[in-house]
Parts: sequence; structure tokens; C-alpha cells
Amino acid sequence: MKKSIIGTIIVFGILIGLGYCFLQVINSTSYQLFGEIVNKVDTNEKVVALTFDDGPTDKTNDILEILDKNEIKATFFLTGSEIEENFVEAQKIVKAGHEVGNHTYSHQRMVFKSPSFVKEEIEKTDKLIREAGYQGEILFRPPYGKKFIFLPKYLAEHNRPSIVWNIAPETDENIGADSEKIIDHVRSNVENGSIILLHIMYESRKESLVAVEGIIKELHEQGYEFKTVTELLEYEGLSN
Repeated sequence: MKKSIIGTIIVFGILIGLGYCFLQVINSTSYQLFGEIVNKVDTNEKVVALTFDDGPTDKTNDILEILDKNEIKATFFLTGSEIEENFVEAQKIVKAGHEVGNHTYSHQRMVFKSPSFVKEEIEKTDKLIREAGYQGEILFRPPYGKKFIFLPKYLAEHNRPSIVWNIAPETDENIGADSEKIIDHVRSNVENGSIILLHIMYESRKESLVAVEGIIKELHEQGYEFKTVTELLEYEGLSN
């Protein structure tokens, strides 16, 4: 009886350990099972990338006006379904000269999805991005940063890295609900080569939209230049 209890405890411990490892892999912004994952760029140059997830929506004009006013080029990771719903807005992002990335078609967590599902989600969105007029390299960002086996395998086979982030102030609800706290979080955590993630396409994220101009001002004062993610990747390993 005693051996049975010990055996059960051991098995239970192993299962907990495997579950912990699984969660670490799917949630990590610095490791995945296949291919390359990028959360920041290793450089001594004072350059950062401002990235926005989701959309396009009816908030597109608001963010484009802010970026145009401040002469900033950003990277927009758009979903295919929202490109279809707001195609003119997607075209506006392209025409304004911003970088457009793929954030899947339906914005589902890409864990325990079949290879065919992964392929369709990415390729359908790539096609829509091209139809919107974008001609540059199409980078990819997994929804919620989640990835396990088939997504990174597909990306590795197509020589596409997973672009994630190293600064995401909205992950803390207390910070994400206050534009000044968002600005302060970015100011306090920015590094050379940082990739900053914000969601600004919905009314529920209006504080993030309000924070954008403050982030630009603060980082400019620190001497940072804003780049698209593709431009930022060119700085990998460069020193002053």
C-alpha cells in the first residue's frame, strides 16, 4: 500500500513537471521547439521597434495620424479576418509606408492545431496582405505569443522567424488601464533593440492609443530611433 502511494506521488510529480515544461515552451518569448524566435535585437545602437497587434479597425486612422505627425514608421501585425472586414483601412496602413505582418487569419491560439490549419491561417492572411498592396517581406507574430510544434515547424520550413516582444505593458491590467503607467513602463524597461507590443485597435485599449505619442516623446528624449521590425533586424550584432 505504501509503495502504491509513493508511486502515485511520483507519477503525479512527473505530470506536474511535464505540464510546467509544456507551459514554459508555449509561453516563452525566447525559446521555441523549431526555427528562430525574436523578442529583441542584440545591438548597441539606440533603436527600437513599435509594433501593434490586431486590426485593422475603425481606429486605424487615429494611429496613422499619430505616427504621421511624429514621422514614425511602425509594424502592424494584422489578422486576416479583420483585413477582410476593413480592407480600405489595411490599404491605408500600406499606403502610409508602414510594415505589415501576419497575425493569422482568425487569431486563435496556435497550440494543438493541425498542420493544415496552421498553413491555411498563415497563407490565407499572406494573400490578403498582398491584396492590400503590401510588397515587403511579411513577418509573422503568433497570437498571444503561443506556439508549440506545428506552428514553429511550418515557420522554420519557410525560413520565417516568430516575432514576439520584450516589452508588453498591457500584460499587467493595472498598467494597461492607465496611459501614464504604460509610458512609464516602456520608459523604465526599454533597451537597445527592444520590440514594443501594444494593442491600439479597439475602444477597450484607448489608454494604449493615448500612450503612443508619450512613448514616442519619451524615447526620443532618451535618444532612441524608431524602426520597423525588418529594419531593426538589420542592426543585429552592430555596435557603436
